[in-house]
Amino acid sequence: MKRRRQRETALQVLFQAEVARISGERAFARTMELFGLNTEDFAYAQELVDGVLAKVDRLDRIISRVSHEWRLERMANVDRNIIRLALYEVFFRDDIPINVAVNEALELARTFGTEDSRRFVNGILGKVVEEPEEYRPE
Repeated sequence: MKRRRQRETALQVLFQAEVARISGERAFARTMELFGLNTEDFAYAQELVDGVLAKVDRLDRIISRVSHEWRLERMANVDRNIIRLALYEVFFRDDIPINVAVNEALELARTFGTEDSRRFVNGILGKVVEEPEEYRPE
């Protein structure tokens, strides 16, 4: 399964987990069932979901440092989770080049976000990738 589809699935799972206030595991199972998908084909999506949820506090601290005018709770749920996914790939996945993580996030924003999502996501990620060492989580 292509990684773009895996990222889309991970975003849907993270969105569902946050909105429904359920575990990532339960949201993943629901998503697989809802779309009739085989969990074995979505191993990377599962890794992304598990990784983002395990490091969500660290990722949110980065977002908060960059988005001075936007508190996390004011951000659109989709945008917030797209940024989390991208930051997870930037800082915790050595096999994903930074430009790929950012470009994939922008595609997710175009597909799942509002008219302003792409620009907002790009603004946040752009600040981080300009000086990644300044934002690298502890």
